[in-house]
Parts: sequence; structure tokens; C-alpha cells
Amino acid sequence: MTTLKTWNVLVELIKTKTGAILHKINLSDNHFFLEQNPLKDSKYGVAYRELKLKYPEFYMFWEIKDNEYTGKVLTARITDKKELDKFIEELVGDNFKNYEDFN
Repeated sequence: MTTLKTWNVLVELIKTKTGAILHKINLSDNHFFLEQNPLKDSKYGVAYRELKLKYPEFYMFWEIKDNEYTGKVLTARITDKKELDKFIEELVGDNFKNYEDFN
């Protein structure tokens, strides 16, 4: 493996004016990803709230660059391999199970 680029990433836990505790991933000055606020009564706030109920280890972060939302979102789920298989199967079916597994 060869390193092509390195970022010094700072992860913060922040509290909003409304009291929500969110993760913020800082990539550089004026470039960060902010976790979706699950308390917000908006399209993605409601969706995130429901996703967190079903998948507590699921995360959704909006990219903000130069004080503007870019419209890009980073999603992640921290889980073990068994739960990952279940998650993938719920999303796309079980055809992926026909391929070789790694140990």
C-alpha cells in the first residue's frame, strides 16, 4: 500500500443551540463534515432519527466547505462482519453471498 495523501483530521463532539450532541469531522479550515441533527424536524432529520432507531451505529455527515453545504453526504455504519452481512442483505438481497468470503 502506498500513501497518496494525508489529512490531519480532528473529530469533535459539539452541542448545538438546540441541545443536540453531534460529531464534527474537521478536514481543514472551512472544510468539515457535520453529523445530521436527529432532533431536527426535516426530511433528513426524521430519516436519520428512524435510521438510528433501526441501526444505532449508523452515521450520516453533511459536507460543509467555505461555509456552504456542498450537497454531499458521508454515511457510515460501524459494525462487525456478521451484522454487515445482514445490513447488506436488507439493502441489496443475498446474491453477494455467492462470492468468496475472507477470514
